Parts: sequence; C-alpha cells; structure tokens
Amino acid sequence: MSPADVLIDCRDAALTFGRGPNAVVAVHGAALRVHAGDRLAIVGPSGSGKSSLLHLLAGLEQPTSGSVTWPGLSGLRDIGLVFQGDSLIPALDIVENTALPLVLNGMSDDRAREAALSALALVGTADLADRLPEEISGGQAQRVAAARVLAQAPRVILADEPTGRLDHATGGRVLDALLTAADETGAALVVTTHDPAVAARLTARCTMRNGRLTSADSTEADAAHSLGEPS
Repeated sequence: MSPADVLIDCRDAALTFGRGPNAVVAVHGAALRVHAGDRLAIVGPSGSGKSSLLHLLAGLEQPTSGSVTWPGLSGLRDIGLVFQGDSLIPALDIVENTALPLVLNGMSDDRAREAALSALALVGTADLADRLPEEISGGQAQRVAAARVLAQAPRVILADEPTGRLDHATGGRVLDALLTAADETGAALVVTTHDPAVAARLTARCTMRNGRLTSADSTEADAAHSLGEPS
C-alpha cells in the first residue's frame, strides 16, 4: 500500500472525558490506519470505547493526545456516518431524508432526488420512497440510513453498531446494504460491533477492550495492515 492509500491515520490517539478524579479515559493511545478498500470490524462489548474511537476517526471528537489525520481525503465530507439509531427526520419522507445531505451541500433538488432514489434502489428500499419514517420498520430505517450515505458517495463509511438493535435476519440485511454501499462507491467500510457474526463478514478485525485497541482474529497480514504496522 502506498501512502496515498491511507485515508485515515490515527496515531496514539487518546480521548478523555472530564478532568481530575472524575476523568474517564474512553480511548487509550489507539493506532489505526484506514486504507482505500478496507473492510474493517472493530469488535468489543458495550462501553469498550468503540463509539468514541469511531467519533475520533470521523472528526466528531478531537483527541486529548495523539493525532487523527485524513491524508487521503479532501475533507471530512468524504466520510459518511451511519449511527446506531436511524436518525431520520420524522417530517420528511424517505426519499427526502435520503436526499437531504445532498441538498444541504448545494445539489439541486431534482439531482438530489435522483441520486437518493438510485441509492434506495441499491439497498432494496425504493418502494419506501414516499413513506414517512414512522411508517417503516427499524430494519428498513437502518437500510435507508445506509442509502443516505451511499447517495453521498463517500470515500469512507463509518457505521456505529448498525445492527445492534435488530434481530439477526434484519441485521444481516442492513450489513448487506452497507457492503453494497461500500462496493458501489469504492469506499472503505469500518463497522463497530459486539456481534462476531457481523465481524466475520468483514475481511479485517480489531478488538476494543477497556478503551484499548488490539488486533483480533483477522489474518496476521490483515491485522498488521489495518493497525498500520509493516506486514
């Protein structure tokens, strides 16, 4: 891999909330590189620091020490985020929800709607375009959230426990949608999860425990690649 393939470079990044005796260290000196084409699972139980690490990678939080840079991206708009909740706006129908980020970035309504409809079709939810969020299931809403990211054509997709609130079959369809989104856009995909079955569908895995990131059950080469070590 050349340096140009490194999209996100996280070097000994730590994140602490609060100060003094009440301070909580959410992430301890994490080292991680996300490369073009990566399919990476960050695995760990609830409270292990996975979401905090993802927020650092997305630029939503600034590291207390260490650094996070985005050498292969033209800006944070190249990152698409899928949160655990579907985060759809109740007053907008599904196609409007999907098109909203594009409209906010200056795309015309017609072009944004066309891109949104194409993205919804790719994740199997085009038939929901005119419905309101309250009229669809949780699993459908998560697939719509994936479509919203797909419509933006990001270079990195970060998904925070996207199947955590869903049954196994529905979660599998959501993961299918995320993999489709990544394949269609050529994006790297990073998924946090506590589910080994979800992690097994990605090609590289790391584990997060008590705020510390280490390699897990990926191949030695995959783990070294994802953790930014020479393989």
